Amino acid sequence: MVNTFSNIGVFILATIGILFLFTVILRFMLQLARADFYNPISQGIVKITNPLLRPLRKVVPGLFGLDMASIVLALLVGWVMIMGRGFLAGGAILNPLSALLWSLLGCLMTLIAVLFVGMLISIVVSWVAPQSSHPALMLLQQLLEPVYAPVRKIIPPLGVIDISPIFVFILLTVVDKLLVGFAQSAHMPQIVYNLFWHIPF
Repeated sequence: MVNTFSNIGVFILATIGILFLFTVILRFMLQLARADFYNPISQGIVKITNPLLRPLRKVVPGLFGLDMASIVLALLVGWVMIMGRGFLAGGAILNPLSALLWSLLGCLMTLIAVLFVGMLISIVVSWVAPQSSHPALMLLQQLLEPVYAPVRKIIPPLGVIDISPIFVFILLTVVDKLLVGFAQSAHMPQIVYNLFWHIPF
């Protein structure tokens, strides 16, 4: 019975934690891409994250145009997920500094996974409904543009065919594999690794 309640607690923690982490990462991407904050989805993301971001911004200012408060909040969310998972797994007290490093790696892997899946959705929709003006798809294009733009400067489109996503996919996969290697070097436990999203292969 104790194990059952522990498993339920882990499930709730992991689900709520990763969904909120996903929202915080999207908030960071909104700021980085200077996306349309009047988009209804953007408004929803802002409403969810503002209660924690507003007070955090009073002590964590922006830096070089980066929303540092969102970065700190993402790290804190990951840290709480890890420490909570350790507690629920038999009351293990993890090293807080190690948990912070694992949180950084987990947040980066989640960001890579979000970009990867977002690109897949964008490409599929461009084939199925290229003229769609759905707010979610418009926002997705805005969020992905900062990722595509540097690659396009090196590899311009071939006429009407934009091949930059192919190279971005390759780059994201390489970065993800490097992060997995760093996680192994940092002795990240599998139960912690499984808390975060990863590229789906």
